[in-house]
Amino acid sequence: MSFQVNQPPSVVAKVAKSEEVDTGGGKKQSREDWKKMKELEEARKAGTAPAMQDEEGKDINPHIPQYIMQAPWYFGASAPTLRHQRQQAENLKTFTQMGEWYKRGVREGQIATKYRKGACENCGSLTHKKKDCVERPRKVGAKYTGENIAPDEFLQPKLDFDFDGKRDRWNGYDPEQHQKIIEDYAKIEEAKQVLKAQKLEESFTGETDKVEEKQTGKDSDDEDKYAEDADMPGQKFETKQRITVRNLRIREDTAKYLYNLDLNSAYYDPKTRSMRENPFRNSGQPDKELEYAGDNFVRSSGDANNFALRQLFAWEAYERGTDIQLQADPTKTELLYQEVEDRKTTQKTSQKMGILDKYGGQEHLEAPPKELLLSQTEDYVEYSRHGTLLKGQEKPVIRSKYEEDTYINNHTTVWGSYWKDGVWGYKCCYSCVKESYCTGEAGKEAAEAGVLAIMRGSGREEDAGEEEPVKSLVEQHKEKLEKKKKKKKKHKKKHRKSDSDSDSEDEDAKKKKKMKEALRKEVESQRQADELLAIDERKRPYNSMFEAKAPTEEEMEAFRMKRLRTEDPMSHF
Repeated sequence: MSFQVNQPPSVVAKVAKSEEVDTGGGKKQSREDWKKMKELEEARKAGTAPAMQDEEGKDINPHIPQYIMQAPWYFGASAPTLRHQRQQAENLKTFTQMGEWYKRGVREGQIATKYRKGACENCGSLTHKKKDCVERPRKVGAKYTGENIAPDEFLQPKLDFDFDGKRDRWNGYDPEQHQKIIEDYAKIEEAKQVLKAQKLEESFTGETDKVEEKQTGKDSDDEDKYAEDADMPGQKFETKQRITVRNLRIREDTAKYLYNLDLNSAYYDPKTRSMRENPFRNSGQPDKELEYAGDNFVRSSGDANNFALRQLFAWEAYERGTDIQLQADPTKTELLYQEVEDRKTTQKTSQKMGILDKYGGQEHLEAPPKELLLSQTEDYVEYSRHGTLLKGQEKPVIRSKYEEDTYINNHTTVWGSYWKDGVWGYKCCYSCVKESYCTGEAGKEAAEAGVLAIMRGSGREEDAGEEEPVKSLVEQHKEKLEKKKKKKKKHKKKHRKSDSDSDSEDEDAKKKKKMKEALRKEVESQRQADELLAIDERKRPYNSMFEAKAPTEEEMEAFRMKRLRTEDPMSHF
């Protein structure tokens, strides 16, 4: 049982439109025509139907994609064509031919004899203006003088090369320039050959002269001048054939088979004159100390060992799957070798640092050098009888970064060579003012007089004037014994005193005694300070107002008692 539903007119119109297919180019086709076109395309691709032809009668490949074969609607094609895929003749651009290049230094036409209107005011050329002129500015231009008119330059048209012409490195190259270079080198080589022939002729004449001198028995005084021209031992020059004959062994050297005559020693090949093994391998001596240790020992010196290590590394890496070969790519092998060595070093360092961080002991690795441990070195120094250095390196003299043996202001000693009462000065004049002028002996006398004056003011002149007599050793020994006896007596008296006697000492009396002494010192220090302040500060002794000693409680109390109180109104009465 079927049901039929009446559709509205809009739905019927949509179904009718869906029957039409857009085939490109803005044209509509029915579905049946579109199926026929598809069947024809499949037959053309299979070869059962003839191919499509363009406007020129050429076959169009049926396998070309549809989006390439179809021409756009604005092209205006009425028949099948591929002309829209080719470069159009009206759009072809003409490029500069290969071989054309910029002309340099070319002058056009004849040189004018008078100024022409519109030409350069400076040189008179028509090809540029005054602001573009590259000639030297004239004092009076060619416009006013009409003389020395410059020729017109050649105006090169713009060269527009194609893709290949822009990228051709030899475009514009003149082969005649290379021919000039070849000719120059040929001349140089010819001159070298002439010079070489002259040197050979001179050397040959020199040898004949020496032979004649030997035959006549004459000894030349200047034998050293022939030292540079002498042949190397083991070489001989054939003047006729112009070749050098090299002997395999210098005749003065010992033959290899004569080092050890034992038949069981190393094998000697007379054909190649080679002895690869060590003839002294059973002697027990190290190879470095032997005069000859075989040809293989010589071959293993230098970079031969490094080359063997790289070869072994390349073999091991190839066995583990790395595509590497030393002879084919030595740079890659070297880079990989260095990378592996760096990784090994980094791993060892990290492992070492991890052990040190965990267990400690870094201080034991930082040992001083062997020279400091053994107090000896292997540095060999040899001197001649005159004291000049023959071998080795002379021990350098340790020098200070400060200037030495430099005296200023006529002094003969440096600052700090004299010290008295906590003050530094110059020993040559007893001056305690830095960078002062030296006064010599007069300064010493003045300094001593100043010391006596200070002592005289402080009441110590008698002590300073009296010199203690020199005592003998016996008298000094007797004085020491008497001092020891006095100390023993005092010690016995202290022990004999009872506890009541020790408590009877009044602490107040001690404090009063200390206070009295502190007041006396404070008065003395104030008097000295007044004397120093009265002196000019440039002549004042160095560090005379400074004392690096902590004051006691009694000294602080004496300072407070003797301090002037200007704020006290009764201090003036």
